[in-house]
Amino acid sequence: MAHLTAMSLTDAAADIREEFSWLEDWEARYAHIIDLGKANPPLEPDERTEETRVRGCASQVWLVTAWDEGKLVLRAESDAMIVSGLIALLIRLYSGATRDEILGFDAKAFLDEIGVSGALTSQRSNGLASMLARIQADAKALPAS
Repeated sequence: MAHLTAMSLTDAAADIREEFSWLEDWEARYAHIIDLGKANPPLEPDERTEETRVRGCASQVWLVTAWDEGKLVLRAESDAMIVSGLIALLIRLYSGATRDEILGFDAKAFLDEIGVSGALTSQRSNGLASMLARIQADAKALPAS
């Protein structure tokens, strides 16, 4: 099981917001997102299954969620560079978050605010929405604490 940081979802969002505030334009954001994706560790081959595959994405995306003491452990991988970066962003945002934090967070507004959503193609936006929906669904499936 991955070691969880003590950072709340709100704190993670603040860190990411600060990081993206220095990026002047979409090209800089795009390059940064690709760099984040390159650093994202791959899943094990046996974790890339039909059950972990996210439907609604143009590229291949596998998302593995687990809960450790009521906090989400999120790992994921994609075969596309920009999607890998978006995944890395979601991992930073959601790993270590509680069910209530996840269900109470407006990810779409956050991604709009940091300038990510507006520059994605409709296919990428749909894929991102599918990943977010999967994280939300997994959080809803966890009994309330």
